[in-house]
Amino acid sequence: QVRLVESGGGLVQAGGSLRLSCAASGSIFSIIRMGWYRQAPGKQRELVADITRAGSTKYADSVKSRLTITRENDKNTVYHQMNSLQPEETAVYYCNCNAVVIDQLSEYWGQGTQVTVSS
Repeated sequence: QVRLVESGGGLVQAGGSLRLSCAASGSIFSIIRMGWYRQAPGKQRELVADITRAGSTKYADSVKSRLTITRENDKNTVYHQMNSLQPEETAVYYCNCNAVVIDQLSEYWGQGTQVTVSS
């Protein structure tokens, strides 16, 4: 199994920045893709950004110019640097990955970290 541990959430003022980290551990053979999702109160969970092992990235249109996702493959860790945060981006941010454990590819989720943007 794979365990994802997020860190870096908290309270930030509108216009501020935040850096989230997510470290994966367990019997991991390879992590194909790591990413971040968020879920605001009363809304569906949505993809914010993800990155493949090779470094290809995908961003939600709403964050493209303000967010950078990076990863350290040797540490099985992904980072999420987001700038100019707005109150409507208050949400629980979840780390997600597709990983190969032994010979099976599965999807895993972290428990989430709260990000609150005050106006």
